[in-house]
Amino acid sequence: MRLFYLVLLLFLITSCSEENPVQIQKKSNKLPYIGHVDVVESKENGEEITDTIFETIPYFSFLNQDSIEVNKSTYKDKIIVAEFFFASCPTICPLMNDQMAKLYHWLEKNRYLEYFQILSFSIDPSNDIPSVLKKFKDSYCDNCPNWDFLTGDEKETHQLGIDSFKIFAGKDKGAAGGYAHSGAFSLVDKKKRVRGVYNITDENGDVNKKEFDRLKKEIDKLMRYEYNFK
Repeated sequence: MRLFYLVLLLFLITSCSEENPVQIQKKSNKLPYIGHVDVVESKENGEEITDTIFETIPYFSFLNQDSIEVNKSTYKDKIIVAEFFFASCPTICPLMNDQMAKLYHWLEKNRYLEYFQILSFSIDPSNDIPSVLKKFKDSYCDNCPNWDFLTGDEKETHQLGIDSFKIFAGKDKGAAGGYAHSGAFSLVDKKKRVRGVYNITDENGDVNKKEFDRLKKEIDKLMRYEYNFK
């Protein structure tokens, strides 16, 4: 009997200390913001105003597969899905690009494509020159104008992936092909704020179907609730 009351007491303590989240807050239809957040307070007409400023992708400049210089402004008002890869990658890159091609055609099928730009940043620019990237792109999607393969300064590319797109990329002599990188895709909204990172490949190198499906569901959510797509 003493044990029964002890268990009951523990249950009541737990019940009182952990409120049901469904009852205390409404489920948001908006995606989270990934990255740093600054809160800025100011006064306007004597009233205090608080603004929330979310981290955005900084300026960048690269050559695409057609040897055309592109930069952040090239993709103004476009939602971006980005990856960091290299063409000679012997492990997860082919799988990543297979999935990116599938995503491209899914966007097209759902009438989202005109609002999107897919960006594949090479982390091995000394080898991935535009002509190599052109051939590489054509092997996955030979008529995909909303998909650019980009090459530029290696150090800046690695830093852009890690600091801004929240995707790891870097040299590693012990890794296959000489580079270690994440098999993730990053979803960036029109204002260039990261809204999600999705581990498209598992640790064993297989497709992470759950994460790929989550990416598509969150694109649907972004389009429906934040951009009023019908």
